[in-house]
This record gives sequence, C-alpha cells and structure tokens, in this order.
Amino acid sequence: MISKVDKNKVRLKRHQRIRNVLSGTAEKPRLNVFRSNKHIYAQVIDDSSQTTLVSASSQDPDFKLDSGSNKDAASEVGALVAKRAVDKGIENVIFDRGGYLYHGRVKALADAARENGLQF
Repeated sequence: MISKVDKNKVRLKRHQRIRNVLSGTAEKPRLNVFRSNKHIYAQVIDDSSQTTLVSASSQDPDFKLDSGSNKDAASEVGALVAKRAVDKGIENVIFDRGGYLYHGRVKALADAARENGLQF
C-alpha cells in the first residue's frame, strides 16, 4: 500500500532547518508567519529573551475583512503587524516564512509588511 505524505510533517522539517539558521535578537527580531486553512497569523519574536514583541492575526478585533484565508486578508495582517512593530520602534526584522513556500498568502503578507515600514 502506498502511504500518503503528511505535508505538515514535511513543512515542519523544512521549518526546523530554517530555524537552525535564523534567530531573532533584540536589535533584529524574527517575523514569523503561520497560516492555517481559515486564518493567518504573524508574530515578531525576540528569540534571545523568548518573548513575542508584536502579533497580529486575521482573528484580531482590528481585522476588518470577512474572510481570513485569502491574499487580501494576508495583506491586512501584514499591514497590521508592521504598524504595531513600527509603533514599538521595531523597523528591521528577519523574515521567517515558517517552512511555507514564499508564494501566495505568505508573499502578500511580506509585501504588505514592507510597504508599511518593516525592512527585511
């Protein structure tokens, strides 16, 4: 019998390889992306102190769109997390795509974050 490949396990292995290289510091924290089938989440994380500095998601009260699972929602979340980070004085980040391909919703979130003041 042919066993089906678990795509999430493959993504988690890819994410672990990425995390072996990327690490956020207080000067340059890590912008992490997680996407589910219904929502998208972004966090700015300082790995040295293991704290989340800023977060935004498609489930936030500030989120204005109906659907949380398309490119428009990802752009809105990217803009939200960038505005919150800039308000806290964070401008330079390291982008962590979470093992996902840099395409579609992940790319839309990254582009919106760049347009709203984050540099990576």
